[in-house]
Amino acid sequence: MDAIASISRRSFLVGSVAGAFSLGFDIPFARSQGTSAVREINAWVVVHPDDRVVIRIARSEMGQGTLTGLAQLVAEELECDWSRVSTEFPTPGQNVARGRVWRNFSTGGSRGIRESHEYVRQGGAAARAMLVSAAAKRWNVAEAECSTSNGVVSHAASGRRLRYGELAAEAATLEPPKDIKLKDVKDWKIAGKGVKRLDTAPKVDGTLVYGIDLRLPGMLTATIRDCPVQGGKLKGFDAAKVDRMPGVRKVVAVDGTAVAVIADSYWQARKALEALPVEWDMGPGAGTSSATIDAMLTEGLTAENVFIGTRVGDAKAAIAGAAKVVEAVYSYPYQNHATMEPMNATAIWTADRCEVWCPTQNGESALAAAAEAAELPVAKCDVHKAFLGGGFGRRGRSDYVRQAVLIARQMPGTPVKLVWSREEDMMHCAFHPVTKCKLTGALDASGKLVGLHMRISGQSILASLAPQGLQNGMDPVVFQGLNAGGTEGQFGYDVPNLLVDHAMRNTHVLAGFWRGVNLNHNAIYVECFMDELARAAGEDPLAFRRRYLKPKHRAVLDAAAERIGYGKPVPGRFHGVAQIMGFGSYVAAVAEVSVKEGQLKIHRIVAATDPGTVVNPAQIERQVAGSFVYGLSAALYGECTVKDGAIEQTNFDTYPVLRMDEMPHVETVLVPSGGFWGGVGEPTIGVAAPAVLNAIFAATGKRIRSLPVAKHDLRSA
Repeated sequence: MDAIASISRRSFLVGSVAGAFSLGFDIPFARSQGTSAVREINAWVVVHPDDRVVIRIARSEMGQGTLTGLAQLVAEELECDWSRVSTEFPTPGQNVARGRVWRNFSTGGSRGIRESHEYVRQGGAAARAMLVSAAAKRWNVAEAECSTSNGVVSHAASGRRLRYGELAAEAATLEPPKDIKLKDVKDWKIAGKGVKRLDTAPKVDGTLVYGIDLRLPGMLTATIRDCPVQGGKLKGFDAAKVDRMPGVRKVVAVDGTAVAVIADSYWQARKALEALPVEWDMGPGAGTSSATIDAMLTEGLTAENVFIGTRVGDAKAAIAGAAKVVEAVYSYPYQNHATMEPMNATAIWTADRCEVWCPTQNGESALAAAAEAAELPVAKCDVHKAFLGGGFGRRGRSDYVRQAVLIARQMPGTPVKLVWSREEDMMHCAFHPVTKCKLTGALDASGKLVGLHMRISGQSILASLAPQGLQNGMDPVVFQGLNAGGTEGQFGYDVPNLLVDHAMRNTHVLAGFWRGVNLNHNAIYVECFMDELARAAGEDPLAFRRRYLKPKHRAVLDAAAERIGYGKPVPGRFHGVAQIMGFGSYVAAVAEVSVKEGQLKIHRIVAATDPGTVVNPAQIERQVAGSFVYGLSAALYGECTVKDGAIEQTNFDTYPVLRMDEMPHVETVLVPSGGFWGGVGEPTIGVAAPAVLNAIFAATGKRIRSLPVAKHDLRSA
């Protein structure tokens, strides 16, 4: 950062046009393009003369480990020395300029590795082939006679060896191979291993720079206040009341809904914004409350006009003829992403160029937002990704990027960092959608499950954020984990008569992609109700499930149950089980809890996951543990309520999260069955809540059908 502090504003502007800031915020491609000894072999691989290898990663790193996992895959095919590997982020602007050579910059839906593994591996394999070809040409031997290992090309017959650093210049001039053969997973040496993460050391020593840490020469800081009610507008403000406060440079309207103060520091901007008289038009959502939203959702549970997601057999007829009918209504509240790093972006705008530095989950979306706000062609804009202090789906939206550019346009040529306050961040999220679900199950005289109807009433994320993704008005995301088949989110039970439908009921409060998305509440609805059906049938919950579960679903549940010793807890402790399929992976969990005098203690959770292919087993274990932190926070405490159209929870004093002393011991069982690539970061969030809720019932006899758990009395029934 000292290097940045010494850059003049003029040299910064010139340099930012030529290149992008990367890890450490140096200009990433200056080394490969401006120094003849350092060569880009292809878009993915840069080799230094001293054999250091830089692997370019297009996806974002927000703590999930994608940076290391993707680098492992490239390095595996490259056959380089892993101890010499570092990474850098290309920019979306460079991606556009080079014909989208890095393809997708979006990081969400647990897709970082599972959707890009093939082409990033091809990048590593192609670079290796070019290095081998360069060595073979120099030695005048056949390429087939050469082998690679640990960053060296060898010719066994003659004993000759050349390091990658010695071959890079020649390799960079060669045509990439047309046919690329990838390694078999069984032959992996780097991928598939629990190597240390590449971003751990700079996080520990404090040298890693998040977006909120960025400092540029002459930079000003802005903070913003948007209308408290989503859909409302800014009527006016009295800038004269604050424009002479210390450090204040300008007070500006933003997009017709917000006002921002630009100042020398964040604190000066914030204090001025707090003192600024503002008048709002709260808009049509001002009369909405949690009670009115709940009434709307309740109406949807019996509505006639619905979207059908899954239909097998005739569920309604099976229910009408059942020996026993079991019915329950569950609900799930709005929840906030609550990233530890509030939304922020730094922008510098001139009439000819716009540059943005920000933590984003979707670099190309951020670039589009920046270009639109800048009113410049995409070719004259770029976005430089920083590490994310939490994403969870929130940073897939680029509203804060747009705001930063609009504000920077008020100060041409001057870098302006926009930082949202925690309160702004909490109130202007795109929240986990609010839903209710009515479940009706049919048991025959022998207690066999013969029919199931699930009616979901609630919001559509696509209707809120991406209506172009609706399919004849239906939102397919609603049915995550409830699909009759497919590889993404398949319903795990073989039920002869099944109906899953959706009454879409949207409010003025935006629904968004929240880590785990709709799988979270769908898993609760299915797995808690399966517990209810098991009790009604007089069966053990695990045994009941095993009668109907499809093989891969059953395999993960069995693995988790076996590891925890299901049915044999220590005295005073009780087990609850859950399984689901989402994001291409099969997952299950068994929770072990105790409840004493109404106080819940989650002692232990065993989670089993089958992602098909494992890239870094150590990282999967960390991802699973992290997903339970997030999932249990949501289950125990997460609820956003609405009053007069506005979200009431504005900070962590009213939106608590899981504390360290509440975190259970989490054990991960990996049962990869091979042949497919599933996600890891999100699926196990879905089983966190239902496993615990079912364990609470086992401990207390009380069935909790709405979250958060904290609002319920857990004393035994």
